[in-house]
Amino acid sequence: MSQPSKFLTLEYLKSGNKAQQEVFRLLTQSQLMHVLSAYHPVLAGTVPLDINIEGSDLDIICQFDEKWQFKELMINEFSNHPKFEISELLMHGKETIIANFYIENWEIEVFGQAVPVLKQAAYRHLLAEYNLLRQHGDWLKEEVIKLKKGGYKTEPAFAKALNLPGDPYQALFAFENE
Repeated sequence: MSQPSKFLTLEYLKSGNKAQQEVFRLLTQSQLMHVLSAYHPVLAGTVPLDINIEGSDLDIICQFDEKWQFKELMINEFSNHPKFEISELLMHGKETIIANFYIENWEIEVFGQAVPVLKQAAYRHLLAEYNLLRQHGDWLKEEVIKLKKGGYKTEPAFAKALNLPGDPYQALFAFENE
């Protein structure tokens, strides 16, 4: 199953662990995904994989057609939330908008590019990490969590645990279709 469709909605979170259920409630009650619906939002990152640690944020990836419209929506809808920040940058040659803010005690990062969400690096890493966790089981999950608690970001934690050579972000792409 190289593209688990379960990640394309939030339904799987309802029957997940305590944090996943809390995130489901938070994202449902806040209407965040509804506000972003025109941009095909997908929750990526650690919570969907049950490898989040204290302080993990919620990564929501989006696809925009018009950068200015997406940025305007971020400002209009979320600038009243605590610690709101928005940045515009080039990532891998792609124009990118990133908005950060808090809802309750969760930091939210909304990431937008003019790239379909299923082709964005965050979604591709989600698939790769999902596949690796299915293949390697609890030892990998526990090792990644331990490394994350020790300060590693998620992709480098996977690469270290599995002794993957080179750039960890690039190395993980080899596992997205397994």
